Amino acid sequence: MVGTFYRSPSPDSKPFADVGAKVSENSVVCIVEAMKIMNEIQAEAKGTITEVLVEDGDPVEYGQKLFKIKIG
Repeated sequence: MVGTFYRSPSPDSKPFADVGAKVSENSVVCIVEAMKIMNEIQAEAKGTITEVLVEDGDPVEYGQKLFKIKIG
């Protein structure tokens, strides 16, 4: 396990990105906590999020897909 996936900055906050959200390469889409450090994860492409592949609080690994994005 590399870290823990979080969709929002706090439990009371809205998710950074949800299905239907338009993102660019520098849009923060989630946080991965690793070794007590909160790492903001940016989208790797410009487009629209079509699916969130991980549940909030799930453990994640290097290279694991977190979102599906329709490019464009």
